[in-house]
Amino acid sequence: MTSQVDDVTVIKSMDYEGRGISHIDNKIIFIDNAIIGEKVRFKILKKKKELLFAKSIDIKNPSSQRVKPECGVYGVCGGCSMQHIEISSQLALKQKAYEDTLRHVGKIKPNEILRPIFGPEMHYRHKARLRVKFVKKKNRVLIGFNEKLSHFLTDMTACPVLPTKISELILPLQKLIKDVTIKDKIPQIEYASNKKRHILVLRILENFTESDIEKLSKFEGLHGVEFWTQTKGIDTVKPLLQKSSEEIFYENPEFGIKYLFNPTGFIQINPYVNQVLIRKIYTVTKPNNNDVIFDFFSGVGNFSLPLATSGAKITAIEGDAALVKTGNINAKKNKLDKFLTFKNINLFDICIEQLKELGKADKWIIDPPREGAFNLINMIDSSVRPKLIIYISCNAATFARDARILVEQKGYRFSTAGVLNMFPHTSHIESMATFKYGD
Repeated sequence: MTSQVDDVTVIKSMDYEGRGISHIDNKIIFIDNAIIGEKVRFKILKKKKELLFAKSIDIKNPSSQRVKPECGVYGVCGGCSMQHIEISSQLALKQKAYEDTLRHVGKIKPNEILRPIFGPEMHYRHKARLRVKFVKKKNRVLIGFNEKLSHFLTDMTACPVLPTKISELILPLQKLIKDVTIKDKIPQIEYASNKKRHILVLRILENFTESDIEKLSKFEGLHGVEFWTQTKGIDTVKPLLQKSSEEIFYENPEFGIKYLFNPTGFIQINPYVNQVLIRKIYTVTKPNNNDVIFDFFSGVGNFSLPLATSGAKITAIEGDAALVKTGNINAKKNKLDKFLTFKNINLFDICIEQLKELGKADKWIIDPPREGAFNLINMIDSSVRPKLIIYISCNAATFARDARILVEQKGYRFSTAGVLNMFPHTSHIESMATFKYGD
């Protein structure tokens, strides 16, 4: 076996990260930027026992599903893995991956598969963490994401999944940081936006000089962004200039709600799909002023606040104390605090007594991190059992595990399930499912 560029193979199948799969010398090879049926020349990048990882160099017979990537560094940058695949085919791959995981891991299937929820293909990402590096030998600053299978930083000047305004600022930002005195002491820029205010949090290991601040201030005025700084933990995040308000809100116009958030804390990355998801959850939940609803892993109230506008009594449970504090502020500022209360409970360590102390709710919303909600799901019994569970997942495998418990051990019907294309051009799969107990 060789790793020369002139190796050629035909792609037999694809994995769930959008890579083509073939076999070379009895080894499985995964090839970036390759689609089923294509004959490709490739170069091996990494070897691991019986597995090989490669990138395509030339496509001999392009698939009808192939499109030209919008990103100039696609294939080098590790941020996206599916830009070469037409968007509906991307969705089909994710749908298949989701259903396969339910079948193989959970041994279950829903009564109904929902149509995928999707939004804009590009310029959707309103939160991102960008690496920064001053390359002394080239006297240049790089800003962006790591290269594939590498710790090297991609040499990029734009990013089409970021809002156009921020994508077009990557090159000017590189030049700006190269011109400040601590250019080698800024390892990261965290971007967050509410579509009106564009926050760039600079992680700094030394303080800026007055000359640096003057340059940054001029850049702010010229480009309509705000620089914030972070020296240590999240409590050190603050605006560079006093003129910037520390209170940042994003809005949900459909429900007339404003959410306070921290630019380095958790917020929804894709506001377009998130808006559709909130509306979908509200429709399925059908909240009314006689309802009691629990929102587990609630964050700052992404789902709780809209549901509370119905007059239902909502208890939002979150393990992060800072998010709980912000959530209660959000409830008060939106005049929903008589309907909505946030409680700080570690849901990975919650016991049945704590769960019972919350009271009884017929409707649950569960939106856990990638680890899933194994502990919470296992504690459901007749004393706390809801009639409806809406489960939002960012990890198909842990969801399938939890869904199997709900169906086989807890007596629920797996009513509906569907994918959300929250992160186009990546392999990331979000989903929404509903479980019902009784009639």
